Amino acid sequence: MSNPRDVPFETTHLVRDTCLCLHVQRAARALSRLFDDALRPVGLTSGQFSLLNALNRPAPPPIAPVAKLLAMDRTTLTAALKPLERDGLVAIAKDPDDRRSRLLRLTDKGREVLALAIPIWRDLHGDVEAGMSGLGPDNLRSALNGLSRSKPAASA
Repeated sequence: MSNPRDVPFETTHLVRDTCLCLHVQRAARALSRLFDDALRPVGLTSGQFSLLNALNRPAPPPIAPVAKLLAMDRTTLTAALKPLERDGLVAIAKDPDDRRSRLLRLTDKGREVLALAIPIWRDLHGDVEAGMSGLGPDNLRSALNGLSRSKPAASA
């Protein structure tokens, strides 16, 4: 007699074959590994590259909008900033207009490393896009952006 809490093995296959979350996670891990390997010569991970790129602005941003852009909570972003600050790529300063807020900026060294990383990113990104089959890169970006902005209602 089977336990009513047992999940049929067929369901495991259904999830494996159709779960969007699983497929996006797998693709994200594979892309992260590719970009981590490519960016290693300039001393960055893919996440650090994204963070430095998010700070490449005319004026230093506060933490909150950077966290929102990167879909991170503030605590995770603060932890991700520590090695970049330690390595002299990022500077964190109190906002003169709001002493409770911190402003983030690329240092000269951070801008230099980002400038070295951009051609690496551009080449690999072009290769990844060229190697995509089925859904075109612009359609995929649009679909993923739509998912990251919407909050589907949970089924009852």
